[in-house]
Amino acid sequence: MSSDLWSFSLNTYARPGVEGLCLQWQAAGANVCLLLCGLWLEQRGVACTAQRLRQLSEIVGPWEATVVQPLRALRTQWKTAAADDIDLAALREHIKTLELQAERHLLVRLERTAENWPRDQLTEPSAWLEGVAAGAANLDRDALQQLRVAVTGA
Repeated sequence: MSSDLWSFSLNTYARPGVEGLCLQWQAAGANVCLLLCGLWLEQRGVACTAQRLRQLSEIVGPWEATVVQPLRALRTQWKTAAADDIDLAALREHIKTLELQAERHLLVRLERTAENWPRDQLTEPSAWLEGVAAGAANLDRDALQQLRVAVTGA
């Protein structure tokens, strides 16, 4: 298991099936960084509480709305036109890189918030994923279990 959230997220995202599930949840309104953070906290044995969920959400909301979403919207908006315009395609790749950097900064902020939370505590295995996915509309709860299986094998 990776000790930092960024490495954990990269390793998790690279596992078979995880990218597709994450994109499905993103389309349903879930924040993938928050889902990955929930898995990371679960694996670290950090107890899930309403206060901790609120702290993480207070970090994610503004950053997602003012930084990540505008970059993602621009990248998505340019997708069709970039297929026929090599210059626009190159700019779109820059936007994609900025979007990934913005997500990395978000993961660092989440990790900083959680770094002093006690580890190795008993908690309901699904508490973090259920908690961080609670605000997503139309999110398939079976998909959360698929993510857990892809990450932990359990």
